[in-house]
Amino acid sequence: MRALFFAAALIAAFPALAQTPPPRETVEAVAGRIRDLYFDPVAGDRIADELEAESATGAFDALTEERDLAAALSRRLRPLDAHFNVAWDPNAPARPGPGPVVRAPGSPSAAGAGEPMRRLARPANPMEARGHYGFRKVEIQPGNIGYIDLRQFSNIDFDDPADPARRAADAALTFVADADAVIFDLRDNGGGAPSMVGYLTSAFTPANAPIYNIFHSREGAESEAPAVFHPSPRLEVPVYVLISGRTGSAGEAFPYTLQGARRATIVGEASGGAANPGGMVPVDGGFAVFISQGSPKNPNTGGNWEGTGVIPDVAVPWDQALTRAQTLALDAIVAADSSRTDAAWALQAMNSTTGSGDLTPYAGAYGEQTVSVVGDRLHVVRGRRPPVVLAPLGENLFTVVGDPGRRVQFSRDEAGRVVTMDSLNLGGPGPRARRTD
Repeated sequence: MRALFFAAALIAAFPALAQTPPPRETVEAVAGRIRDLYFDPVAGDRIADELEAESATGAFDALTEERDLAAALSRRLRPLDAHFNVAWDPNAPARPGPGPVVRAPGSPSAAGAGEPMRRLARPANPMEARGHYGFRKVEIQPGNIGYIDLRQFSNIDFDDPADPARRAADAALTFVADADAVIFDLRDNGGGAPSMVGYLTSAFTPANAPIYNIFHSREGAESEAPAVFHPSPRLEVPVYVLISGRTGSAGEAFPYTLQGARRATIVGEASGGAANPGGMVPVDGGFAVFISQGSPKNPNTGGNWEGTGVIPDVAVPWDQALTRAQTLALDAIVAADSSRTDAAWALQAMNSTTGSGDLTPYAGAYGEQTVSVVGDRLHVVRGRRPPVVLAPLGENLFTVVGDPGRRVQFSRDEAGRVVTMDSLNLGGPGPRARRTD
């Protein structure tokens, strides 16, 4: 009797655990949600029917651990739509009540055909604010190249003039406003909100240009065009977007739209191939399933990137994409203006040679400075200052690593011995140091 009472107490203390349904019941519930909500009713019926048929054969019966069942269902469904995902949360209500679908931030909602993106006010999210709404790094690289490392596309509430995500986007765009080329790094961007995609796209394309994806759902169609366009689009500056296999969803929409509009060069590896946005839908027993409730169609391509990913214009390994884009940008800057010494020097620095011969003749004392050979570089040390690292550009000519606007030119006497070290910069010659050892 005491054992029965103890067992009853445990069941009362953990109602969610006690009410976890058997695998077949969970699979049927997941299939039912897909049948009711998937953006394509015909495909939703087919997917649900196949899932129920497999479950009826006992395909999932052995998966009594909730996380194992969730993982197996995700693996089964994801080849059909890259956004499909089943999750289990032990803290979720065992029996979720009826309510609206929990959509991903900024995902399409019911709207009139072709209407622009408008979003509900954002709930407070300290983590999003601390992540600066996806903008991880914004800087100016050598040759006056703007660089934006963007890890997510945060939702913009266009009805709020002080919306923080829009302010973050405007700050990043203002910082690179005078750059001669702009690189967006989306290699680690898993997606986010179409509202931010549309707004950033509008910063480089004409207002109201017919280039934006149209999301089709059971309720209608909605354009990815932002409700508010960027006020000062840059229509001529070269744009490069870096992608990888980790780039997904809204992170793919941005390069896909710009590529379709012939407005950007996409560099890297094919992206993840998840085009259809939606949201997590609760299922009994603490389970939830991500169901796509819309599918984009691009007016320029007539399709989208589901399954295939965005195909880069310049295919290189993902970890070489930034260097390749920098080279392309510098080439374009120099081609447009042959007087751009800063860009030319930056390009030459990127092509600096390694293993270019014996560097020991340069080692020695030059007044207050000492030059030593470290690997295939020269280190110049003066007092307690950190070393200046030199990479060879050619005979007797070196670039300062990390600062291509500075160079060092060595000279030799008639016997071939290195005798002077001259500093050079974009503004002209610098001081000379004569060899003293």
